[in-house]
Amino acid sequence: MLRAFFSETNRVFKVTKVIIAMLRLFTSICLSAAVASCILVSQPARNSDVITVFLTGNTLGVLKPCGCSGGQLGGLERRPVIFSTVAAKSRMIVDTGLFVDSDGEQDLIKFDIMTRALDLLDYDLVNLTEEDVRIAENLGLKSIISSFFNIITSQKSADSNLPAAFTKKFLLKDKTLAVTVAAYDVEKAPIEGIEKLFPHEDGLQQINILILNRHFPEVISSIKNKPFVDCLICPAESDEPVLLSARNKRPLVISVGRFGRYICRLQIKPDKGKPKLSFDAIAVTEQLDPNSSLVSLYQDYQQLVKEADLLKAYPRFILPGGLQYSGSNSCRPCHSYEYEKWSTKSHAHAYDTLKKAGSEVDPECVLCHVVGLKYEGGFVSEQETTDLKDVGCEVCHGPGSEHIKSLGQTKTAGPKMECIDCHTPENSGNYAGNEDVYFQKIIHWREPNASGDVK
Repeated sequence: MLRAFFSETNRVFKVTKVIIAMLRLFTSICLSAAVASCILVSQPARNSDVITVFLTGNTLGVLKPCGCSGGQLGGLERRPVIFSTVAAKSRMIVDTGLFVDSDGEQDLIKFDIMTRALDLLDYDLVNLTEEDVRIAENLGLKSIISSFFNIITSQKSADSNLPAAFTKKFLLKDKTLAVTVAAYDVEKAPIEGIEKLFPHEDGLQQINILILNRHFPEVISSIKNKPFVDCLICPAESDEPVLLSARNKRPLVISVGRFGRYICRLQIKPDKGKPKLSFDAIAVTEQLDPNSSLVSLYQDYQQLVKEADLLKAYPRFILPGGLQYSGSNSCRPCHSYEYEKWSTKSHAHAYDTLKKAGSEVDPECVLCHVVGLKYEGGFVSEQETTDLKDVGCEVCHGPGSEHIKSLGQTKTAGPKMECIDCHTPENSGNYAGNEDVYFQKIIHWREPNASGDVK
């Protein structure tokens, strides 16, 4: 137990050390003092006809699509094209939180990259969820993050004085508009306290946006009846943003989606009474030109992953029954036809695609481009296990040691990977519904034995 404790402590220390060093190189600004007030307020910007609030969140560590298939959405480096469609004086950019999916070693590195990316993207405001606050505190980054952009959080502690709300002021048709975004913990604060997050100021038009940390239908129903909430942001339960209320009824109830595939746009337009709200979602497509600074930042991420040696440290299971991986070349003597046909297919060059993308040291990517990364005796590196790179025979057919030893008398057995283990909606969005089309691309056997040979 003590060994496990010290191993985990050393792991976090090493990652923290690398992250802190990169942050010091990244910025030369002095750390700002922690904000002591409950609400932050900015000064009004110049006059505008329409105010746009861009909303993102629930990125969950997906810094960019894997790139293994066309048509993938998302990528931090493509967001600037969308943000730049609105002048800085007329926009507010907000992230609702959940930077990463866990506190694993790779996600700790991603957490650092996310904070730097949001700074480069000129975010006005970032909401830190309970998970975000915990990771930031464990890495000692909370004060550094607060020097990059404004922060709100619903998480209160004895040693934390981060605000729960932020207000940015605009001039909308010669009238001052205050847009306030607040974070609320439905389990730790009474609903009656929400109104205090949105103080009324005479002479101002006000739009109040509330970020909920958990999805409780009964709480949402109660908040809907509060006249001071104009827009309610709920935790995302799907990849696509969703409008959960009537389009023209207040409050607008929305979720911003997951994995950064869409950017939500909340437009505020002048009206006879209170300003009018409209909501839509913009897909972050691969046709959008990438920002060079954010492309460089992703290269920094890959360098951090390489320095942390995450590929070699990837957790592995022991193969059952004493099986071992033998490599595709070991299959060639008896299956020369199949081997020669396979070598012309994309699977036989899967690792090269990672090298072109600069992702050959990223275990999240390598997993689906080599043989047996999850198991002892599987792929370690291109230098140490050359014959196990690419999607080779043993990915689909299982470890070949006993089959080879018995001259084919013993059939190959698991563990085997199914197509859908890698061709997921995230990595291969066009696969579902087009399985037969994809299957034709990998045929490397003499028909009509296709189904029996592969499955």
